[in-house]
Amino acid sequence: MKIEVYSPTIRRKEMDAVLTAMVEDKIGPGEQARLLIQIAKEHLHFDYCLALRSPAIALYLALKVLNLEDGQGVLISALSPRYYVRVIEDLRLKPIYCDVLSSSPIISRETIEAAIAKKPEGLDPRCIVIRHTLGFVPDTAAIAELGLPVIDDRSQSYGFIEGGEAAEGKEAVEPSVAGQGREAGNPAGTSGVFTILGLEERDMLTAGGGALLYAANRRDGSVLRGLGELPPEYNLPDINAAMAVIQFREAAKNLEKRKEIARVYTQSALRTRHKRFVQDAGEYNNYAFPLVLETGVKDVKAYARKKDVIVESAFDDTLAAAPGEASKEPASAGEGPSLEAGLCPEAYSLSLRTVLFPLYPRLSSAEVERISKLILTLP
Repeated sequence: MKIEVYSPTIRRKEMDAVLTAMVEDKIGPGEQARLLIQIAKEHLHFDYCLALRSPAIALYLALKVLNLEDGQGVLISALSPRYYVRVIEDLRLKPIYCDVLSSSPIISRETIEAAIAKKPEGLDPRCIVIRHTLGFVPDTAAIAELGLPVIDDRSQSYGFIEGGEAAEGKEAVEPSVAGQGREAGNPAGTSGVFTILGLEERDMLTAGGGALLYAANRRDGSVLRGLGELPPEYNLPDINAAMAVIQFREAAKNLEKRKEIARVYTQSALRTRHKRFVQDAGEYNNYAFPLVLETGVKDVKAYARKKDVIVESAFDDTLAAAPGEASKEPASAGEGPSLEAGLCPEAYSLSLRTVLFPLYPRLSSAEVERISKLILTLP
């Protein structure tokens, strides 16, 4: 039987919660959504939160309340999901693409400043959307020092531990696994004006769909409150919220299981020529197990298929891998720069060379051993 690269961690508890909501005929927005916000607040320590039907709606509302003017720029990573551009352009704003670090799939203050320096004349950046790609966490404090409003998308970094030992070196090598600290599944000290925690199928916590949009402090919380009562079609249904409640409650156990699996994979990866990303500070939450290949992606995928293991390209659904979502024409004054203009070489390179191996709590010991041997013997 093939081992898929992704599998949502849905067990009996999640099934029972969803079934209860269905039996009680409470599948639309209601009590379970309110309970989810209450449970989430215990973990995330926010001032105010909205439970919404999708991350796209969350991003739309976060940008909308910033009152940006038509044609102003929004800085985003070239490894952002494709829907970012759709939302930005629907608001008559312009995306400005930032490259990522060579050692990690995230933006930094330096890559943002480089993107601003290359932007077309007359295109004013007014906001930054920070994506914690594959669970790796940017230096949001340094980015916030640029003085632009920040929207922090932590959909894949829930469970990140602050206070761990920093990984050494600038090359794409194995990050430190040691370190203790508090769970930062989005602490009150977040640098984001608003924070998005997606609950989609492939997010760290899943409700089968949806997202939380929240503000850490009272001032920003009051801005979200100013949206008033949203139409029910914007709000997360109870059938999804019920699953998300259990996901929050089971998160610590699931994170520990991910850590155990990643430790086994790492021992194999260290004996290959392929590289691991760096997490500059803190302990990686093991959202995924990526490797930056020194050989062809097609060869590795084919080799894995022979072993009945599915290996996927890490960034197929990102802007760097699908530049057609951006303008194919050279940028002119007032237009967002095109990814095809070669503005983000590191992101483009990583999109061609990075693959993901199965890493999720439901893997059995035998499956973990099988994948570990696959990693050890990669071409």
